[in-house]
Amino acid sequence: MKKRFPLLWMLPLSLFAQQKNVVQYVNPLIGTQRMGHTFPGATVPFGMVQLSPDTDTIPYEMNGKYNPDVYKYCAGYQYDDKTIVGFSHTHFSGTGHSDLGDFLVMPTVGALQLNPGVATDTKTGFRSAFSHANEKAEAGYYKVKLDDDNITAELTATTRTGFHQYTFPKTNDAHIILDLMHGIYNYEDKNAWTYVRVENDTLVTGYRQTAGWARTRTVYFAMTFSKPFKEYGCKDFSKKQVYRGFWGKFNQSKNFPDLAGRQLRMFFNFNTEEGEKIKVKMALSSVSTEGAILNLRTEAPTWDFEQTKAAAQAAWNTELAKITVEAAESEKQNFYTAMYHAFLGPTVYMDVDRKYKGLDQNVHTAANFTNYTTFSLWDTYRALHPFFNIIQPTRNGDMVNSMLAHYDQSVLKMLPIWSHYSNDNWCMSGYHSVSVIADAILKGNTSFNAAHALEACVTTATHNNYEGIGSYVEKGFIPDEKLGTSASTTLEYAYDDWCIAQAANKLGRTDIYEAFSKRAGNYKNLFDASVGFMRARKEDGSFKNGFDALSTHGQGFIEGNTWNYSFFVPQDPEGLITLMGGKKQFSARLDTLFTMYLPDKYFAETEDITRDGIIGTYVHGNEPAHHVAYLYNFAGQPWKTQERVRMILKNQYKPAPDGLGGNDDCGQMSAWYLFSTLGFYPVAPGAALYQLGSPAINKAVLQLENNNTFTVEAINQSDKNVYVQKVVLNGKQLDQAVISHEDIMKGGTLTFYMTNKPKK
Repeated sequence: MKKRFPLLWMLPLSLFAQQKNVVQYVNPLIGTQRMGHTFPGATVPFGMVQLSPDTDTIPYEMNGKYNPDVYKYCAGYQYDDKTIVGFSHTHFSGTGHSDLGDFLVMPTVGALQLNPGVATDTKTGFRSAFSHANEKAEAGYYKVKLDDDNITAELTATTRTGFHQYTFPKTNDAHIILDLMHGIYNYEDKNAWTYVRVENDTLVTGYRQTAGWARTRTVYFAMTFSKPFKEYGCKDFSKKQVYRGFWGKFNQSKNFPDLAGRQLRMFFNFNTEEGEKIKVKMALSSVSTEGAILNLRTEAPTWDFEQTKAAAQAAWNTELAKITVEAAESEKQNFYTAMYHAFLGPTVYMDVDRKYKGLDQNVHTAANFTNYTTFSLWDTYRALHPFFNIIQPTRNGDMVNSMLAHYDQSVLKMLPIWSHYSNDNWCMSGYHSVSVIADAILKGNTSFNAAHALEACVTTATHNNYEGIGSYVEKGFIPDEKLGTSASTTLEYAYDDWCIAQAANKLGRTDIYEAFSKRAGNYKNLFDASVGFMRARKEDGSFKNGFDALSTHGQGFIEGNTWNYSFFVPQDPEGLITLMGGKKQFSARLDTLFTMYLPDKYFAETEDITRDGIIGTYVHGNEPAHHVAYLYNFAGQPWKTQERVRMILKNQYKPAPDGLGGNDDCGQMSAWYLFSTLGFYPVAPGAALYQLGSPAINKAVLQLENNNTFTVEAINQSDKNVYVQKVVLNGKQLDQAVISHEDIMKGGTLTFYMTNKPKK
């Protein structure tokens, strides 16, 4: 059987020296403040374990109502915070909603405290103050000094195991706390059940069941210490149950090895010498504690922290070195950090023996593919998966196979909408798995059953009782009475249907091609020529009253207004241009989008949109208009695409904690940056074409999986020279601002000649 994931500890350390050391440019602290919501901890590419500090324990609700402050903690870490409550093993990167934060570990000394306390007074709990001056974040490694207890914490990871190293002072009161209550977007009833077995004085196993964004989620763990603990204990913070059985005959609070409850915190006590290091390894599994132990012993068999760290960083260097760039140092930091963010997910979701828990909650074996989870598809279909089709096609094929496994296990017979940890949380709109699948088919990925994939796409798109699909098929639009996001969802379905049509055409299914090509034109049914915008329609076919082109509420659009969504016809820009009155009028409308002012009141109640991510009325900090800057190409004004793209790159991406203008959304914001910096972008995934823009690097060399090399050169590129004078592909000048996927995969050189004056 082909091994897709070599054991990280077995990677030759010489590999790190053989390649260019590009991990030095990665800064995991970029995007940890405000809207970025990334996490700065330790993980390997696409790792199941994403071990990172959490800086507070904000509850999801207060007094029975949603607590809006919790939104800042989607990734668990806020750069502005002054304290750390511990280090948990699972995180999302840049999502607009959240979950996870499993198995928080925190080292302390002195009097034992089993409450995190409050940030304003760290003495009230086990949290600790910290300073960014004593913090180091690298790809695959994190280090921080916990000031309150003079403990240095270091983290690294393998795919399925988190590796902690804590340097203690001399004391007879050293503790390592295991918080099984902690979680991100936590609330009182989120923990359904927790079970722990203390197997011996160095090994602890168990599982945790939660009911959150993933409604039914079970995570198993195996935790081992480098030094035997002298004693241990537990406290159950849950409300007393009416029925408690006969377990009261045992003192379960101290040195009792068989524990269960809803809200558990454990402690393990040690004596330590000055500078003594206690190491902790925690492996995860979706299947069983036996699977977690197997993952632990296979991936992290030794206590050599430095070797594990080196292997993690070598794994990152291998992935990041697939593209080498020549650019200013700050641009290299932006570029490789964006690649790092793009390669955080989707995440591996199977044990080393290839077993995983499926959507049906049964155990399956991924015999011929690596199983993945964390599919934020409303975001990532736009650029992240197309980027994988160039740089990570094998992984992307495995991701499609993972989606098909999800479909096969679904009692609803639907492809994933937003899936993680053996669940679909049904977040956001559209059925964008079909875009990812169609894009892979059109770009020649043969690692999955394309006929079965097309069947899954069609079945999903004809699920008539899901989110207005029945009305959409019958009327050509979703009535406002049926769905609050009727307009945006209609537009998204039309695009997805076009994707299905392209895949069907590639596979020779003319019947499906014709049916879904017709459905792809449904976007026209929302265009109101009297106002020049897309609008929600009512059951009787009339347009909804109370039209406001700037508002993001009550207009039928999800996380956006009609100014942004009226351009969401990536499958047919020419048809949209005709609707809007021709190229001149269309270009003028694009100009207005980027230059007019959007008052704060129009997005004040939409937490995914902030002023940082807005340029004019164009919302780059949210995804629906990510393709829009490239639409000038279709209007015959490519110099404006070049100008806008370079402006967005400078405005929305900076090498700083607040350097992202919006949620990274599992890598989508970063993938937009990567494509645009390289000078081309997939306006319509599902077509094997890329629109040309304006590269922001001097040179980039892409090492492709087929052993070909594709080079992008930008002659005379600078902050002033953002306009393209001409483009040459393998010695032949291009007469259109477009290249094909085949052009890239065959290898060669794409040369942009840059100037400071637009070529009209």
